[in-house]
Amino acid sequence: MPDKYSAVWVSHSSINDFQQCPRAYFLKNVYKNPETGHKMQIMAPALALGQAVHEVIESLSALPTNQRFNKSLIEKFQTSWQKISGKKGGFLDQQTEEKFKQRGEEMLRKVMDNPGPVAQLSVKIKEDLPHYWLSETDGIILCGKIDWLQYLPDTDSVHIIDFKTSKNKEKADSLQLPIYLLLVSNTQKRKVAKASYWYLGMNNEPEEVALPDPQESYEKILKVAKEMKLARQLNRFRCPEGENGCFSCKPFEKIIKGEAEFVGPGNYNQDIYILPSGNEIQEDSVIL
Repeated sequence: MPDKYSAVWVSHSSINDFQQCPRAYFLKNVYKNPETGHKMQIMAPALALGQAVHEVIESLSALPTNQRFNKSLIEKFQTSWQKISGKKGGFLDQQTEEKFKQRGEEMLRKVMDNPGPVAQLSVKIKEDLPHYWLSETDGIILCGKIDWLQYLPDTDSVHIIDFKTSKNKEKADSLQLPIYLLLVSNTQKRKVAKASYWYLGMNNEPEEVALPDPQESYEKILKVAKEMKLARQLNRFRCPEGENGCFSCKPFEKIIKGEAEFVGPGNYNQDIYILPSGNEIQEDSVIL
């Protein structure tokens, strides 16, 4: 088996970055600040909201079903919010922060009032970052965190649930579900019976979607992963819109030019920056 430390690791977020703009992928996933040795992340209100809400919901899966709602999710949210309050969450004024905080509270009240699968048995993958060899031959590892795996005892299978804090629905050609299908199928023993997106800002329950074909999913993802590996080998990461850049890579170019404000270290040893008002990147959800 090849060395996993020299492998190319790919995930839904990094694949999405690469497909949008290879230059943005480089700046977010490869480039490191020569002074600190850290990667860069731009924090914006929508991203902060997603992180806080996901942290609260993710914590429930580790608890027995009869203990998950012993403590109000709003109380837990208050604690999580402190980590991203103010500029740490990309909030440049109190009014904007309060608006996003209220949105988060409304989403979690929806879960408390209509817990559905969150109140039922779940499967917790033991690895902090589930991963497996997508291709040993090519030296590529697929990794990612799954929001929720509901256990279906009647069939000894699992239901993949992804929580969305975005105002927009996942696109039909998104590779998120194919990636999650492969991850879940290869990092735990139970069959995937179904999958759903739960749009917390819109729906009281998960919205089931058709499962993709496993072989077709594998081929699609491996194709993109090979392109990513080749780009890294050749050190060639070109923006599709040329030297002027696009909406994906421009914000990170601003960091390199010194036009962003450093606000502190992130949870995964990144340097966190915010951009001046009006230049925030628009991320309405987060991949955990």
